[in-house]
Amino acid sequence: MNSNHVFSSVSPIALPTTTGGNSSLTLRDISFFVRMRWPWIVFTTLAFLTMAGIYLLVAKPTYVASTQLMVFPQVNGSDAQRAFAEDAFIDAQLEIAKSSDVLGGVASALNLASDPAFSDQAPSVRDKMKDWLTGNLAGTAQSETVPGDTAGGDALPAAKNEETQRTDRVIARLRNIVSMRRIGQSTILEISASATNPQKAAAIADAIAQQYIRKNVQMKATASQQYSEWLEQFVNEQQRGLADAANALATFKANPRDQFKLAELQSATDARRTLYENTLTQYTEAKQRISYPVSDATIVSQATSPLSKAQPNNSLILAFALIVGAGSGFGLAMIRHVSDRRIMRTQQLANASGLSFVTQLGRAKKTGRDAALPAANDSGIVAYPLIPGMAELGATVTGFRRRRRVVIGIVSVNPGDGASTIACELAVLSAISGSRTLLIDAAAAKPSLSRSIAPNSTTGLVDVIDNIETLRSATLSLTPTLKFLPLGKVRAATPAIRLSSRRTQLNFNDLKKEFDAIFVDISAFTASPDASAISPELDGVLVVSCYGRTSIDETVRVIDSMRNVGTEILGAIVNNTPSGVQA
Repeated sequence: MNSNHVFSSVSPIALPTTTGGNSSLTLRDISFFVRMRWPWIVFTTLAFLTMAGIYLLVAKPTYVASTQLMVFPQVNGSDAQRAFAEDAFIDAQLEIAKSSDVLGGVASALNLASDPAFSDQAPSVRDKMKDWLTGNLAGTAQSETVPGDTAGGDALPAAKNEETQRTDRVIARLRNIVSMRRIGQSTILEISASATNPQKAAAIADAIAQQYIRKNVQMKATASQQYSEWLEQFVNEQQRGLADAANALATFKANPRDQFKLAELQSATDARRTLYENTLTQYTEAKQRISYPVSDATIVSQATSPLSKAQPNNSLILAFALIVGAGSGFGLAMIRHVSDRRIMRTQQLANASGLSFVTQLGRAKKTGRDAALPAANDSGIVAYPLIPGMAELGATVTGFRRRRRVVIGIVSVNPGDGASTIACELAVLSAISGSRTLLIDAAAAKPSLSRSIAPNSTTGLVDVIDNIETLRSATLSLTPTLKFLPLGKVRAATPAIRLSSRRTQLNFNDLKKEFDAIFVDISAFTASPDASAISPELDGVLVVSCYGRTSIDETVRVIDSMRNVGTEILGAIVNNTPSGVQA
């Protein structure tokens, strides 16, 4: 006859931590972890790469153009003094180039106030953060608030007109897209501007350089004007002093009385004349600087339109997304690894339960029939075992029998873990080896063996418990060495409960005289109390769990519960293990 019970199958997702005393991490553990967790790492990495790709598609490209200036510090003194003064001078020039006057001149020269990209946009969060990090809070505050001006105690209106506010926004925008630096220890300054248009970036960089030079010329002209005004007053004073000295000398020469006094007046007159001439020369030079001002800087290299975008950097962003995605995926896999308590490896269960024998079974082979039993003529014997690893388990069970463990129960932790299939396979392997074997279906909660092997049977274990004489008629001979005792029709108490009372006519010791091996299929522990009731009456029990589905804590709890009632746990089986997964 054929059995129609189905193998349970659960695909593994995660690898739980090993719960043993040995916490050393081996290469085998790492390899197993990566093999079982790679979807987490791959999918998370792909998610980050996808987000990076979307950002690169929607982000506006930014182009950067640079203009270089050479400044001519006018410093004197020793080498150390000149170096210090030169650094201070260049720092001052950088601040002048960043001033609102220069940036406002750029806005006017390029008419940026009418450009929506500059005037219609308030400073972004990134720009505000940049200002905060660089300490340049004045630019942002200027674009958002308009300070009041006081003169003579009267406060002017704080709100500016729309054009002024637009100009303020342009200046704030320019301050965030322009960077200036000194190239090494040289006297060359580099002015860089970024924009979404390469031509605009070059135009802004050049305009800043030109406005800086114009500002520098204006500052020098203003200083020369103020100096010349002071010199003009000083020249007038010296001129009056020289006239007074000359008059005194001429008057004394007309009636010289003292040669020493004459010499003194002559010397004072010459000194006044020399001072007057020097001051007059400086005054003339100051006037020339006002008429023909010269800048302290000159343009070395004008900006050219950049050929490639500076931001976003595709390679850098994709590499960053790859690293962050792989790290995040590995972190998520580790969290899943720590939190997942499903059984994935036999060593986990062995360490947690203290069992010396824990084995794994693979998934059933596809044969077109489910757990087929051999016919009476043994034509189906070559199809066994159908489950990978069952031959090794059968050999171990043979070893148990040598220790007088003849009556062996097969109980699963949860329904569907495959205990009935394993009991059937073990019985078939035992019969093939020549042992007189009896397979008993005592799984009242789910009698899958009886429904698949003997669906039309009218008598079974329930009847034999009440009348031992019905054993031969209730037992079905599947092969010359294999017999099957179906469950029968359960009325009140299950056969397992009744056998535990020991007030039945069926005695396992009597069955041992007739059979070399007896396998009892018991209901799942979580579905029925039958396992706790009948397991102490058996020589030993094999506990079946399902790979990737049964909790290791739940399995240990089942094993401990049966141990507490006096059951001898022969070992545990991790069923439905995928091919290629090692113990």
